[in-house]
Amino acid sequence: MEFLRNSFITISVIPIVPFLIVYFAGIGLKKEKKSTFLLAMDVTTLFLLLSVSALFNIIFDSGWGFYLILLIVLISTGLIGGAQNRLKGKVDKKRLLRAVWRLTFFFMTVSYILFLFVGLIRYISQAM
Repeated sequence: MEFLRNSFITISVIPIVPFLIVYFAGIGLKKEKKSTFLLAMDVTTLFLLLSVSALFNIIFDSGWGFYLILLIVLISTGLIGGAQNRLKGKVDKKRLLRAVWRLTFFFMTVSYILFLFVGLIRYISQAM
């Protein structure tokens, strides 16, 4: 059990690892590259959410990073759902959730890189 816990923590700290594992496993199983890439994105989003919220909490010395990200995701879901309702007259829940999840992947990747550099700069400046 301890091994699973430590593995999950390690994967959460470095979210590129689950992406690479899922992607290369899919390629190894002779799956289509596009669907494998999208599946790897979907799996990695969960780890990115955890990593970015932890980095946010460390950088800004707060405890509400996860809740802020969750609020942003919920607001995005409402905005995209409202736009979909205006354009098509109905909300396709599956497409809505897929769009929000993939946008979350994009923004969490950018946030992870940004917070990683900010955290490194802050750590180096405090060490000097």
